[in-house]
Amino acid sequence: MGTERILYPCYFNGAFSRAEGRRISKKHALKSPKIQDIERAARDLGISQVVIEPNSHPAHWSRREGRLRVNWQGSKELLIQKIALKLSEKQ
Repeated sequence: MGTERILYPCYFNGAFSRAEGRRISKKHALKSPKIQDIERAARDLGISQVVIEPNSHPAHWSRREGRLRVNWQGSKELLIQKIALKLSEKQ
């Protein structure tokens, strides 16, 4: 398995259901997460290779929110959980 992980804002959006793409609990979800906030949280975790790309989640292509490409050795789920905790700390 490679180390590249792709993250979309819908993973952290509390307005979405799990079926619509949310991948964290509502407790840690944000109302309208911005890709820049997710990037900042990833950098706060010590991830240095973080790139914002203009691509959108396939299910939400019209929203044009962008996506984050990071290098991460662990599982994607662990990365999502760690970023969600960082984001909820800043609320």
